[in-house]
This record gives sequence, C-alpha cells and structure tokens, in this order.
Amino acid sequence: MKSSNVKIQFTNGEVGEYDKGSSLLDIARERAVLYTSPIVAAKVNNEIKDLQSRVDSDCSIDFLDLQTETGIKVYERSLTFVMIAAAKELFPNATLTVEHSLSKGLYCELYLGRKTERADIAQLEGRMREIVAEDRPIVRKTMPREEAIRLLEADGQVEHVRLLKQVKRENVSVYYCGQVFDYFYGTMTPSTGCLQVFELTFYEPGLILRFPEKERPDALPAFIDQPKLAQIFLEAERWGKILGCGYVAALNDFITTNKISDIIRVAEALHEKKLAQIADFIAGHSDQVRVILIAGPSSSGKTTFARRLGIQLRVNDIRPVPISLDDYFVDREHTPHDENGDYDFEALEAIDLELFNRHLIQLLRGEEVDLPTFNFLTGKREYQGNKIRLDKDQPLIIEGIHGLNERLTAAIPREQKIKIYISALTQLSIDTHNRIPTTDTRLIRRIVRDSQFRSHDALGTLRMWLSVRRGEEKNIFPYQEDADVMFNSALLYELAVLKKYAEPLLERVTLNDDVYPEAKRLLKFLSYFSNLETDEIPHNSIIREFIGNSCFY
Repeated sequence: MKSSNVKIQFTNGEVGEYDKGSSLLDIARERAVLYTSPIVAAKVNNEIKDLQSRVDSDCSIDFLDLQTETGIKVYERSLTFVMIAAAKELFPNATLTVEHSLSKGLYCELYLGRKTERADIAQLEGRMREIVAEDRPIVRKTMPREEAIRLLEADGQVEHVRLLKQVKRENVSVYYCGQVFDYFYGTMTPSTGCLQVFELTFYEPGLILRFPEKERPDALPAFIDQPKLAQIFLEAERWGKILGCGYVAALNDFITTNKISDIIRVAEALHEKKLAQIADFIAGHSDQVRVILIAGPSSSGKTTFARRLGIQLRVNDIRPVPISLDDYFVDREHTPHDENGDYDFEALEAIDLELFNRHLIQLLRGEEVDLPTFNFLTGKREYQGNKIRLDKDQPLIIEGIHGLNERLTAAIPREQKIKIYISALTQLSIDTHNRIPTTDTRLIRRIVRDSQFRSHDALGTLRMWLSVRRGEEKNIFPYQEDADVMFNSALLYELAVLKKYAEPLLERVTLNDDVYPEAKRLLKFLSYFSNLETDEIPHNSIIREFIGNSCFY
C-alpha cells in the first residue's frame, strides 16, 4: 500500500483503501447504498466524529445513520440549529430558547417583545424549510477559546460566553449555518439537506419542534398532548427563576463564590413544600382513597419520595402501609422474555397480577394477609410470616414502574386510587440553546448509585441503559398523563454534586469498550460543572438516595 493511502476497516468486515486526508463525507457518500437512512456521523476508532473530519491514518469506521441512537441525536441537534438560524434571519432582534423535551419533541420559546402568535411559528417553519431546501452547509470552525468568546460576545450570546469563560479548554468548535453561528455540545450533520422530516407545532406560549425517532426516521411520530407534564416543566422553570439560577454558568458562580448554601436550602424547601401539597391533596380525598400508587422511570428517587411522602401523610394523621411490588414477581421460570430471549423483569406480566389483586381486595376488606417475599437468588416466592392487616383509615402505598397502568390494580375502582408520577425534570439548562436531557440526569444518578450500593461499574450501567430506556418507553411513559399528581425530583444543584462521584467511574471505561463514546460524552458534559461538596445537603434529600448517608436507609 502506498504511503499516501489509508486502510479502513468497516463494520461489515469490508476493508477499503482511500487517499490519505479523504473526508468522512466522501467515504459516507460511497457507502450510502448500504444504509436505509441518511448517514449523519461516524465512529472512527470508537470515537464520534462529524462527517467534515478527515482520515489521516489506518482506522475502523462505523457510519451512523438515523436508525442509531447517536444518529438521531445528531439530527435533532442539527435541526435545532436550523430553527435557531431561521429565527435569527426572520426576527433579528428576537430570542429563541430551547427549554425541554415534550410530546416527543423539544419545547422552545420565541421572545419577540410581544405575544408569540400561531402565524409567527408558521413563518418560522417556512423559513426552516427554505434553509433545508438550500442544502446549506453546516460548517465547523475550530478556534482558540478566547476568539470564540469574542465572537459570541459580539453576537449577544451571553450564556454561551459565561460558560466558555469558565471552561479550561484551549480550542473550541463553533458551527456556522450561513451567516448564523452558535456553540453546540455535539456533532452536526454536514448540511441541512438531510433534515427533511420535521414540524413546528404552536404550543402556547411557545412551540414544539418535532422530529422523527430512530425506529421510523422517515416519519413523524403521532402528536400526543401532555398537558400535565407541560405544567410540571413550567413549574420547574418557575423554580429556576425563584432560585435565580437557570443555567450552568450561574450555578458555577454560586459555587465558586460560596453562595450555594441558600440555593441548596431553597431547592430542598421547594421539594418539601411540594410533598406537603401532595399529602394535603391525598388527605382531601382520604374518605375514598385506599391505594396510593407511585411510579416513575429509573433513578427518579421513588424510594426516598415514598418515605418522605409517608412522613407528610402522618402529619395529616394518615398512616399508609407500604407494599413492595417486587415481592409479587412470578417464579423465575414463568417470567416473560424480551425480543432477545432474555428475562423481561420490567414487563407487567412479570408480576403475579392475580395474586396481587386478590391480596389488595383482602387488605381493603380489613382481612389479614400473609405477604410474600421474593427470593432473588432462587427466583421463587417465599412466605416468611409477614402478615399484615389494615385499619379502616389506612391506605396502601405501592411504589413500582407499573403504578400508573390501570391493569396493575384492575380489581380496585379508579376512584379509590391516587396515582403519582415522579421523574427528574431538571430546571437547569447548559445555556439558552442547549438543554440538559432528563435522561442524562437520571443516567448519572444511576451510574453513581449502582457503584455505591450495587457493586456495578459504569461500564455495566451504560450497557444496560438502552434496555432500561426501552422498558420505560413501553411501561411508564405511555401512562404518565393518567397520573393525578406529578412530582419533579430534580434538584438544581445535583449535577455539581454527582460530578465527583461519576467522573472517576466514567474514566474507567476504555476506548475498546462499546459504550466508550457515551462515557466520553458524559465526561465532557460534566466538565462544564464546578464541584460541589456534600456537607450541607440534608440527610433526607432525594440526592442522598444516590450518594449515600440518607436517613432513610
């Protein structure tokens, strides 16, 4: 092989020879016939690269199309940039902020100095479609950090500048779409032409940017309104304003100037106030409510929430009795299997619904019940004499992923149940255009907890995460709007606390590990946060469920 050539090993086992310095985009165009959706990025020697990158030495390449998790995130990020560019070109004096996920899209707000109208959003979508039709290049320019700060400062991008001034990095990448430029925390598509599938939905007072999912990259998912979840996000936004800390740079300033104590106390007080309101709501329905169901995705803090809610209920002279759904697992040989043939412990059918409902009816009648205990080593239910009986005014409190699914407690009339949905819906954003996904907060919580209390390393947690997410999409999220009450378990300061626990765990994931790109992404994300010590965090805090020293365990 000539020294001016490089050898590339592809995912399917093929080996190709290319000119040294060939762009990934040129190679991707050649390989596009092997993919059913557009290629938008690549893994080169297990590191994520955008298609503008060039190949200078022998390597392995795994091209990423829209049917991959990373690929669809690149699509979402690039489409967001097109929306920002369109807003800048149409409304030069306006501000557009990216807030949070909602209804399988991104909820954003457009500040025009007046009320945003449906016609404004239609005009914005039209300009986006023109930019996509142009197949406008999205160009990455790497420059010294100080130069990027001057550029963004002159453009009025205040939060980008505040954060870039805090990071310790010599060079940063700024992306251009025409004359519009911005700083993003991840790779982009090489041009706008592949961003064909999207829609803007007017959602007062803002809009939802809708895009496809990796399962169907050629079509938009059905729009499902989530008014209850939207209200919880708005509440989170209000909490951020109460704390005066909506972005990472502001949080870092509070930490470095030793003013974080008030933020911690107010954030915890907001949690306690919300818990008290939920307990009051339950007390107001205590004449008919007999079952309290708590559900939410992984690492939402369900266990601590249930304990703290129990205390608040006792303040209202209500003494709930907890039951663990885990003890109602069917014996291992009857556990359903997933599409890969593995045990599916998150399926509703993994629970003995008949026995569970029979016990619920007996307990609510005032009868004594011998509760089972599931032995996870033998995979069998056992009976160890754990007998309980409810007083007439005692409700059951049940925590588990299926709590919102009516099939779980089908034998109990709906009016006798209160359903509570809990998740970590962070009120903090990186900056005005880069949100913090709630899944990232929960994943970092889980990495820390799995290491602290379950003897699992970050490698194992990351490998398991996609399966966990699939289970949530199937068993939790479709039912969240059926909740009577929602609780946001996120704490504005928590990622600064989790950072020191998570970073050393993520650093142990090596370049040869399949989840290395995800570990590297999370490390970069955490690098934007200042460290926060744990001394002032109360021992009943939800964050203690993950870092330890909780008064409940």
